[in-house]
Amino acid sequence: MSFLKKEGLDPKVLIALDFADAQSALLFVEGLDPSLCRLKVGKELFAVAGPEFVKSLIKKDFEVFLDLKYHDIPNTVAKAVQAAARMGVWMVNVHALGGRKMMQAAQQAIAELNQPKKPLLIAVTILTSMEQDDLQEIGLSGSPQENVMRLARLAQDSGMDGVVCSAQEAGDLREALGEAFCLVTPGIRPQGSDVNDQKRIMTPKEAMEAGASYLVVGRPITQSVTPLQVLQDINQSIA
Repeated sequence: MSFLKKEGLDPKVLIALDFADAQSALLFVEGLDPSLCRLKVGKELFAVAGPEFVKSLIKKDFEVFLDLKYHDIPNTVAKAVQAAARMGVWMVNVHALGGRKMMQAAQQAIAELNQPKKPLLIAVTILTSMEQDDLQEIGLSGSPQENVMRLARLAQDSGMDGVVCSAQEAGDLREALGEAFCLVTPGIRPQGSDVNDQKRIMTPKEAMEAGASYLVVGRPITQSVTPLQVLQDINQSIA
C-alpha cells in the first residue's frame, strides 16, 4: 500500500516526466514529495528506461500514470494493459480511436487480473495539440469538441474509467458523463507560463472549475528552477 493510499491523499497534479533519460528524471524526482503529486511516464522516457524505472518510482511511494496510449488490435492491447497493471501503475491509457472492441478488451483484461490494486483505465480522445484543420486533414469532420464528446461517450460505453481531454472540453463532458467519470486534462499552464506546442490550454484553477479530475503539468514544473515551489503554488491555487 502506497504512502498516498495510507494517508488517504488524492493529489490532483500529474507531473509529466518528459526527460530523455532515467538519471535526469530520477534526479528531478528526488526533489518532489509524493503527497503533493503523481507522476506521468510517457513514450520517450519509457522507451529508454523501461518497466524497472516505473517500478523504481512506485518504490519511492509515487503513484504513476503510464501514458503509452495503446492503440492496436484488441488482443494486443489487452495484453499490454495487463502487463502495465502488473507493474503496479495507478493509471494506464488507450486510444479511443481504437474503437469499442479494443477498449472493451482492455477493460476485461484489467477486470480479470488477480491483484487487489488495479489501475484506472482511461482513453485518449483528441490530442490537445490538434485543431480543426488537423482533424479535417485526417478525415474527421466536425470540431475538436464534437469529436471529443463522441469519443468520450464511446469510451464510457466501453467501460473506461475516464478520458484524457482538453480542459476546455471538461465542462461539457462532466455534464454529459457524470461526476464519477475521470477527466484527465493536459495542456495545463499556470498563469504566465509559455504555451509551447499546446493549443487548447487552461490554468489549473480554470481547469478544476471546469470539471477536470486531474491536471497534467509538464514543462512549467520540470523546467522551473524551483519545481517544488511551482507545484505547491499550483496545489494552493486549486485547493
